[in-house]
Amino acid sequence: MRVLLLGGTTEASQIGRELAAAGVAGVYSYAGRTATPVVQPLPTRVGGFGGVDGLAEYLGREQITHVIDATHPFASQISRNAVEACAKTSTPLIAYLREPWVAGPGDRWHHVATVEDAAAALPDHPARIFLAIGRQHLNPFAAQPQHFYLLRLVDAPATALPLRDAEIVLARGPFTIEGDLALLRDHRITHVVARNAGGEGAKAKLDAARALGLPVIMIDRPSLDLTNLPERRTAQSVDQIMRWLTQSACLGV
Repeated sequence: MRVLLLGGTTEASQIGRELAAAGVAGVYSYAGRTATPVVQPLPTRVGGFGGVDGLAEYLGREQITHVIDATHPFASQISRNAVEACAKTSTPLIAYLREPWVAGPGDRWHHVATVEDAAAALPDHPARIFLAIGRQHLNPFAAQPQHFYLLRLVDAPATALPLRDAEIVLARGPFTIEGDLALLRDHRITHVVARNAGGEGAKAKLDAARALGLPVIMIDRPSLDLTNLPERRTAQSVDQIMRWLTQSACLGV
């Protein structure tokens, strides 16, 4: 057995540790978004594969027997590519699916479909925005220069931000509600913009926003179009992933 773990998330790191502890041979693949990725107990690679054909070629060349997709819920392209490449090469695939966050009592969420919709949903008057969406999708907010933007990033950006009034906090999750309460208070944040990634590592900002009564503009997950592709096996826990691998080994799959 030789596993390709498509990672970049907290859960992927947990799966990587479980694979290493079980003595399973594998490769952890980072997309390359972060300059200083978390050190993994498995051999790592960084960067894309070159689409479906490139990934299929990699699976064969590296003698990969199983693929685990534990990428970010918004990384829909690599997830679709994994389904296609695994179908093409008859490689068993399982995807870890985080449960999305759900608004509860006291939450003030406004749901939008895209980053562009989130920028358009900001108020006309100057506000102080915690823009918790990473650094890849900032351009739409440049059209709202009246606001102050707080960004929390893992790495300092290599180029200038498209935002006129912005501050960067460098930090890596998981985060705590105490820390995020202090962050929002210290920067006098009035609105939070977030993508519905789910999971526990970044949920603290939503708990803090609820405690402070702040509105949250929530960007819903994109749908993964698997039309005309095989049904994708999914799991909601690391234990389920490891049980699937064990069963696959026992069945010789």
